[in-house]
Amino acid sequence: MLLSSFVSILTKDGQTLALSLAALLTLLVGIVLMLITRNHTKQLNKRDGYLVVSLGWILMTLSGMLPYLFTGVFPDISSAFFETMSGYTTTGSSVLADIEIVPKGILFWRSTTHWIGGMGIIVLAIAILPLLGIGGMQLFTAEAPGPSSDKLHPRITDTAKRLWFIYVGFTLVETLLLWIAGMSFFDAINHAMSTVSTGGFSTKNASVSFWNNQPLIQYIIAFFMFIAGMNFVLSYFALTGQIKKIFRDEEFKFFSRMILFCAFVVALFIYAKVDLSVSTSFDHPQVLGQIESAVRHALFQVIAVVTTTGFVTADFTSWTPFLTLLFFALMFMGGSAGSTSGGIKGVRHYLMIKSGFLEFNRALHPSAVLQIRYNKGVVQDNVIQNLYGFFILYMLSFIIGSLGFSMIGLDFVSSIGVAASSLGNVGPALGEFGPSFNFSGLSMAGKWWASFLMLLGRLELFTVLILFTPFFWKKI
Repeated sequence: MLLSSFVSILTKDGQTLALSLAALLTLLVGIVLMLITRNHTKQLNKRDGYLVVSLGWILMTLSGMLPYLFTGVFPDISSAFFETMSGYTTTGSSVLADIEIVPKGILFWRSTTHWIGGMGIIVLAIAILPLLGIGGMQLFTAEAPGPSSDKLHPRITDTAKRLWFIYVGFTLVETLLLWIAGMSFFDAINHAMSTVSTGGFSTKNASVSFWNNQPLIQYIIAFFMFIAGMNFVLSYFALTGQIKKIFRDEEFKFFSRMILFCAFVVALFIYAKVDLSVSTSFDHPQVLGQIESAVRHALFQVIAVVTTTGFVTADFTSWTPFLTLLFFALMFMGGSAGSTSGGIKGVRHYLMIKSGFLEFNRALHPSAVLQIRYNKGVVQDNVIQNLYGFFILYMLSFIIGSLGFSMIGLDFVSSIGVAASSLGNVGPALGEFGPSFNFSGLSMAGKWWASFLMLLGRLELFTVLILFTPFFWKKI
């Protein structure tokens, strides 16, 4: 927040005092809480872990909405809470009617919430969630330069430092490249923070379609969205010269091939059936070349939805009903485990597909001893059960989320779109909340419901839902 107040000074937007007060109040509350709890035990059990993660995220959101309220950008708590939750969970849905008139200090803070939340979820995924045994996240930690899956390890500090170094490095490199490609420095650093965190907040009302006549900018963002959607441990391997480990990783191969295949299909449909001059305000295929334009928009939008970044270069819901349904399905995909992406995650889809084929094999050979292998290791049965449990809970959460929005008054398409987008931390939805619109039309109840779904999806379901079970609160 103090950084945002410094940006406010530089841009002379008149909000320096409000941002500074928000920062000082947050600091004061933090100091008071530290003093109150200084003599308490520092040992955490699993129950403490669930509470710390869930309640910590809520406390972050409550403090993070202070800049919006103190500057008057949002007059009501519901909108401020929604925008902050959307930021920290890297969802990217916004209730700002006109982004470009918002003070730049606030726009910087808005992007910062993405950046903080994105790094936070990587640390959670690699350090905390495996400890809690959540959702099969133990799988990708075997080669991680960090803690074991059954106890906290001293190397967790080294892990966090390395991850922060990579995260900051990617942000700085993308900022520089976007600046060179033609963005203003302010736009470049905001979009870099949103990209590396797979968040999706933009400084423009038109999102990245504002630069549809500057293809290089969109290719740069697409590349870093793909990098951010990968397991950050693989980025560590790449930077330490262990390139072979990346191409041997089964999730990476599944993730990259799926993106290329879907982008190819979307590009074919765009080239054959879509007039891009209608769905993109600034694009001129006759100048850029129809094939290049189709490939660029297809690749960008597929990566944006799969990685749950949510940037848009065009209204993909206007690209034929087939493509609308395809993008709706991709909202359930998600990036790689150990990335800043939301969604179900590629490794879960991959292992469930392998498990399905294994059942076919077992039906033909009932006496054979068959096991699921992942990255040359055997996947334990309890991990597969965990994956199926997660998937069932995810789909139930989506159905209940959709029903909640329909009760509030949204139509069918908008209800399922907002539910899928919020739960998967995607950003753009369908219907009245598609890529050409924002979420300002949501009612107060809708904003709180969407905020809950964002938190639920971001924290891997179990972390939040277990708090609502009676046995969690029983003393053993």
